[in-house]
Order: sequence, then structure tokens, then C-alpha cells
Amino acid sequence: MSGSVIFINLAGAVALLLWATRMVRTGIERAYGDFMRQRLRHALSNRFSAATAGFFLAIALQSATAVALIISGFVASGYVTTGLGIATLLGADLGSAFVTRLLRHDLSLLVPILLIGGTIGFRTTSRRWREMGRILFGLGLLLLSLRLIGEASTPLKESHILPVIIGYLSQDWITAFLLAALLAWAFHSSVAAILLFASLTEQGLVPSVLIIPFVLGINFGGAVIGAALTRNEEKAARIVPLGNVMIRGFGMIACLVLQFALQIKPEMFFEHSGDAVVWVHVIVNAAVVIIGLPFVNAIARALVRMLPESPKDDDKPLEQLTALNPADISKPWRALDNATREVVAMCDKIELMLNRIFVTYENPDPRNLELIEKLDDEVDRYNRQIKMYLARVSSNELDEDTARRQQDLLGATINLEQVGDVISQNMLAKAKKKLARNATFSEEGWKELSAMHQRVLRNARLAFNLIVNRDLEHARQLVHEKEVVREMVRESEDKHLKRLGGGNVASIDSSSIHIDTMRDLKEINSLLVSIAYPVLSQAGQLRTSRLL
Repeated sequence: MSGSVIFINLAGAVALLLWATRMVRTGIERAYGDFMRQRLRHALSNRFSAATAGFFLAIALQSATAVALIISGFVASGYVTTGLGIATLLGADLGSAFVTRLLRHDLSLLVPILLIGGTIGFRTTSRRWREMGRILFGLGLLLLSLRLIGEASTPLKESHILPVIIGYLSQDWITAFLLAALLAWAFHSSVAAILLFASLTEQGLVPSVLIIPFVLGINFGGAVIGAALTRNEEKAARIVPLGNVMIRGFGMIACLVLQFALQIKPEMFFEHSGDAVVWVHVIVNAAVVIIGLPFVNAIARALVRMLPESPKDDDKPLEQLTALNPADISKPWRALDNATREVVAMCDKIELMLNRIFVTYENPDPRNLELIEKLDDEVDRYNRQIKMYLARVSSNELDEDTARRQQDLLGATINLEQVGDVISQNMLAKAKKKLARNATFSEEGWKELSAMHQRVLRNARLAFNLIVNRDLEHARQLVHEKEVVREMVRESEDKHLKRLGGGNVASIDSSSIHIDTMRDLKEINSLLVSIAYPVLSQAGQLRTSRLL
């Protein structure tokens, strides 16, 4: 078999591994993303719980990089401190390493079972079961790709060039380290890089002397990925992945120096060379967690001092903050594209308000109160500017499709502005009242409110996507959610009345706040659902009246 054919087969197997990993992560994020983010935010109370939470989240997502992006967003939004964010990433690195240990087991029998189960799940009408099908199918492809990598690499034993390259790298560990880091960067996944290296080592293509330099290099490259992906974010978001680079990345360099001095031979401790790769990966990441965890706060403070401040929005000229280009008014389709971009930016502010209001319910920090009021002012500014821009577009002669799209954008803008008002005027007032009364929700009542909030937040993201993609299935799903939320409100009110009848003190103290918050969330959900109506109306799937 020619070298080019071997390379194509191996590259295809690696591509399948990367795609399968992404497929599993996407399915988990879509099915359980909101739940995991909510649980994660509450778990980040100290360094040890943060590292533990990061460990399990990385196992679920099969990616420490995905955890890095999530945590960077949390830190930028003020949910967690930079020190706890770095601690979470250290735990995520260990969780990602643990995934490679799990995938090293012989799970070939599961491949057809997972593929069949995934296909059945994906063909159902339930969104949750479709995502479960995506997860199962992705796992099946992942295990299949590992088998294909082993089969594709077998002919490399007959290669005449590979032994020369490997022989050189065996004598030059620094180059081997850098090459492995580059491999992890190219894959954007240390899991995939480690599994590929373990498979090649198992085939006898890579000598044991390269195990430690290669594993350390892959870990260094894996640490850099998160920092590179957040390089254009605001300062708070960049601190967390950079802190991970300082601890994990430079930790790998220190381990390489030690390896030069100690000349550790992994084959002395592990029977199989493939297992040696994975266990060295797990051990070095566990060591980084143990050694680095006590220093996360100090490193976070040092990075705060070292990094330059991000430019403030108020310091930027207005032209850089808006997509509403007056020069495009005479070209209606281009102008509506500009308005759509601006409505999406408005959606980001609404989502942040919707997230922060429940943080404020739990912890009525004056800074949170001030932030929500400031965000509402920004939403009002977006509303005014978009409406004025669309009014100027309507002065042109518009065809039917353009006129309909303009009205849809105007309707969505008005609804979003009303959502902001409900949060800033109604829910914020209740958070202040709760603080003034020193009231607390009952445990059952808070679970009901949190479940309702997460449901509405998920529907909000679906509504925001509809502004861009106008997907008919998503529109039908969003309208169905109106009845689901209405039923959640009714059940919660019934349970709340029963708690009042039972003399639950916490429920009595927070009764009006609980009921009113439920109804505010219901109103927000209704406003968001109405964004789907134009999509359904255009497809002829919307009744003109609910009456029979």
C-alpha cells in the first residue's frame, strides 16, 4: 500500500474521531446545556468544588476547551471569580484526561448498539430524544474511529521513512514536545491527540522513550487552545485560560526538564505502551491540579495586574457599536440585514438581563441591580435606533417579501424591549422587595421558580435563533412551549397554595413575590413565543383565533 493511501486512511479516521467528539459535545450541550450551566454556577463555591465541577463537566462534554469557553463567559458575566475559574479549568483538564482512560477500554461491541440506538433516537419527534440519539450515534462513531485509526496505522510498520523521523525525535525531545503541541493545536482537542498517539504507540510505531515528551507537548498545546480562542474577549474572560496556561502549560515545561534529568521509563510501570500514554496523561494532569490549586488566586491577581484593560464600550465611537449603516437605506435587503444584526445584539443584552435577574434574586448585590438597570437602558437605545432605521427603510418602495421581513423585525424589536421592561420594572422591583423584607423562598418554591426560569431562558435562545434562521420546526416547538410554561405556572400556584395552607413560613413570607415572579416569567415567555408567529403565519400554520 502506498504512503499516500495510508495517510488518507489515517487522516479520514482522525477526521471521524474529531467529528464524533464534536457530535457528542453538541448533543450534550443542546440537551443538557442549560441544566449543566445552572448546576455548575452553583457548584463554584470554593477551589476544590470548582475543580470537581470542572472534572465532571469535562467528562460530560469530552472537552476541556469547551469548559474553558463556558467558564470564561461566567467570569466575564461576574458569576464567578477569576481564581475559581482557573481552578475549574484545572479540574476540567483532569476530567478530559480521564475520558481518554475510559475510551481505552475495549468497547467495540458497543459500536453497533450505539449506532442503532442513536438512529432510532434521532428519528423521533421529541427534541430531547433527538439529542440523545445524536449523543449515542456520536459515541458509536467515536469508538469506530478508534478502531479505524488502529487499522489504518498498521501498514506504517513497513514504512522506510517513519523510523528515520521517529529515530530523530527520540534524540530530540524538545522538537518532539513542540511537534506534539502543534498536533494538539491542529486537532483543537487533546483527547483526540492522546488517543491517536496511544494507538500509534500500541502498534509499535512510536518508542516508549517518546511517550513522556509527546504527552507533555500535547498537554501544553491543549492549554494554549483556550487562550487562543478567547484572545479577542474582554479582560476578565481572557484571564481564566491564560491562568491555565501559566499553571498547566508551564507545568508541562517543568516536567520536561525533570524528564531530561530523571530519564523516567514508562515501560517499567505499565505493561502496554498504549496504556502508558494514557496513564502518563492522567498522572501529569492530576499532579497539576494538586500543585496548582493552592496558587490559582495568586495567579489570577497577577494576571489582573499584568493584562491591559479592555476598552470600555462608552469609549468607542458610536459608529463602531452599531450595524445600522445609513448608507444602506437605499438598498432595503442590505439595510434589513444590518437591522437583523442589531436585533441579535439586542438579544444578547436581553439574555444577560434574564440570566442576571435570578442571580439578583439569590444575591441582591447592588452591582447586579445597577447592571440590570444599565442593560435596560441599552435595550431601550437599541429599540429606538432600530425602529428609526426601519422607518427610514420603509420610505423606499418595498416588495411584499421585504415589507413582511421589515414588519417581522419591528415586531421582534418591540417584543424584546417589552421583555426588558418586565425584567427591569417588575422583576427587579420584586428582587428589591425581597431584600427589604429579608424574605426567603421555600426550598420547593425556589426549585419551581428555577425550573421555570431555565425553561424560559431556553425558549429565549430558541426565539433569538428564529430571528436569523426562521426554521419552521423551531417555530412550532417554541409555540408549543407556551402551553408547557402555562401549565408549569398553574402547577406551581397550586403547590404554593398548598404550602401556604400547611403553614410553611418561608412560603408565607415570599408568597406575593413567588406568584408575581411566576407570572412575570409567563409574560416574558409569551412575548418571546410571539416571535415565532410570523414564521408560522407565512407557512400557513397559524390559526387566526384560538376559538373553535
